[in-house]
Amino acid sequence: ASASSDSETVVGILTFPNSPVAPVIRLNPHSVAHIYINNMQANGAGQGQDSELSCLNNSAQNGEPSSAGGAHTNVNGLSTTNNGNSVSNNVGIPAPAASNNAVSSDANSVKKKKRLSQSEEDVIRLIGQHLHDLGLNQTVDLLMQESGCRLEHSSATKFCNHVVEGEWDKAESDLSELKALMHSPSAIVVSPTMLQLRMKFLLLQQKYLEYLEDAKVLEALQVLRAELTPLKYNTERIHILSGYLMCSHAEDLRAKAEWEGKGTASRTKLLDKLQTYLPPSVMLPPRRLQTLLRQAVELQRERCLYHNTKLDSGLDSVSLLLDHACSRKQFPCYTQQILTEHCNEVWFCKFSNDGTKLATGSKDTTVIVWHVNTSHQLKLMKTLEGHAYGVSYLAWSPDDTYLIACGPDDCSELWLWNVQTGELRTKMSQSHEDSLTSVAWNPDGKRFVTGGQRGQFYQCDLDGNLLDSWEGVRVQCLWCLGDARTVLASDTHQRIRGYNFEDLTDRNIVQEDHPIMSFTVSKNGRLALLNVATQGVHLWDLHDRVLVRKYQGVTQGFYTIHSCFGGHNEDFIASGSEDHKVYIWHRRSELPIAELTGHTRTVNCVSWNPVVPGLLASASDDGTVRIWGPAPFLDVQDAEGLNECSMDS
Repeated sequence: ASASSDSETVVGILTFPNSPVAPVIRLNPHSVAHIYINNMQANGAGQGQDSELSCLNNSAQNGEPSSAGGAHTNVNGLSTTNNGNSVSNNVGIPAPAASNNAVSSDANSVKKKKRLSQSEEDVIRLIGQHLHDLGLNQTVDLLMQESGCRLEHSSATKFCNHVVEGEWDKAESDLSELKALMHSPSAIVVSPTMLQLRMKFLLLQQKYLEYLEDAKVLEALQVLRAELTPLKYNTERIHILSGYLMCSHAEDLRAKAEWEGKGTASRTKLLDKLQTYLPPSVMLPPRRLQTLLRQAVELQRERCLYHNTKLDSGLDSVSLLLDHACSRKQFPCYTQQILTEHCNEVWFCKFSNDGTKLATGSKDTTVIVWHVNTSHQLKLMKTLEGHAYGVSYLAWSPDDTYLIACGPDDCSELWLWNVQTGELRTKMSQSHEDSLTSVAWNPDGKRFVTGGQRGQFYQCDLDGNLLDSWEGVRVQCLWCLGDARTVLASDTHQRIRGYNFEDLTDRNIVQEDHPIMSFTVSKNGRLALLNVATQGVHLWDLHDRVLVRKYQGVTQGFYTIHSCFGGHNEDFIASGSEDHKVYIWHRRSELPIAELTGHTRTVNCVSWNPVVPGLLASASDDGTVRIWGPAPFLDVQDAEGLNECSMDS
């Protein structure tokens, strides 16, 4: 024996005396064992030797040390080590075929099956359920077999099959087996007995309705009297079910019971209800994978700073292969138009409720009504003149028929215009000492409230007739809530109070430490957006009466600046600023997601189109109104919303 190179181990040298060249063959352990075994078998070894060699050969093929010689075997005086190396020779002696398989066979025998974690098992079950819903049952069987998981308990499977097939007696029998499986953390609040009772009631209800649809009135009556009533559960529902006996035909029954009728649809819906009573270890909730994916998509949308379109709840409308993200280029950050028809400071702007018009009021004493065409371009529609003090506030009636214009602090007059005809419907002035600087429409469109900083505000009809008044309130801004009774008014005491004209009560809702220059309320009446002197923009929850968020960046002194909610689902907030910019925030983020530049003086007011989420208007002391929209040209990725959201301004 001698040492060899790194590639093989020399365990012996064989010589051939009868050969004229006396070749030398380097052998590795497998070669020695192979030659030795074949030689012994060729020479007719005894039965005992045969058995021993067969065992040795099998051990060598399996990559294991033989029982005859352990890890080291002495053959014909040669020490061999079974290390699994292949034969290398120079005289054409064939290498044993088993030696190549030894390593892989050994790896398979040593390798243990990976134990799946709980989360991995859950994922496999979710995939299995989805494949089963698609009808790929053979694939499901193979998946469960290979993974060692179980899609659902056998009792649950049997129960589901019986429900779908309408075998109600067997399904009821299955409930007793399922009762023992209902002990789970999700079922702690309700006992297994009660869960079983609820499930049985649903089964019998379906059975009863199917009998009625089949005109088997006697069988249905038997179910009602002998099976449902003895349960002593949901008596009120049993009374309702008994009334269905009077239905004259199947269509009448389905309509009154709000039921799909006998068949797969109603039974599948029933099964979905029944599954909610079983722990997920026994049976997964219906369409669980789709539910999780839908939640993931919704969460991505909520985290997308620039998402400004309606996201379909159906998964077919989105790609699950990429995270959802909207590009800033799709957001109204780009100037699309500059309206220059006003010849002085523009103090206010407001889109109509249907989004088809924009009204702008200016120090130049005019109101201009603009039409928004189908390409979202604005064209001058009408000019309303004669507001001697200028126009600092505008309010559209709920149906957009009328527009009310108010002036600055020293203005005691109010103008009510018919927008369609351009005619002045009412010019109202209670007293020359009044200040009518703010207005708000009642939801009924037949009344409005108006007031100012002289100490009173009024409720009037379309002809300007006084219906009611509230004395001693110096009004800065007004808003009518959707209940048609409550009027919100910010006053000089740095607060917003709610006034009820019906029962003549009032209450404090918002209290700030600095003057409230203006405020607006969300469509659902839950949130109020305030511009607070020297503080900026604050978001309040009117129901809980708490300050929700303070938005950063805007410059707000003692000018009256109007902010707004906007975008799809009012997810965004925009405000003008004394630093000549328009600031936009996502409602949940205090830092601005966009700062729009272009105006050269204070931006007094912003208005977001309520119908077109990508259209925003801003009015400035520079005498212009800017219309903001998405970038004029979008590449393919931007158009598909695949670009990552950018925080750049």
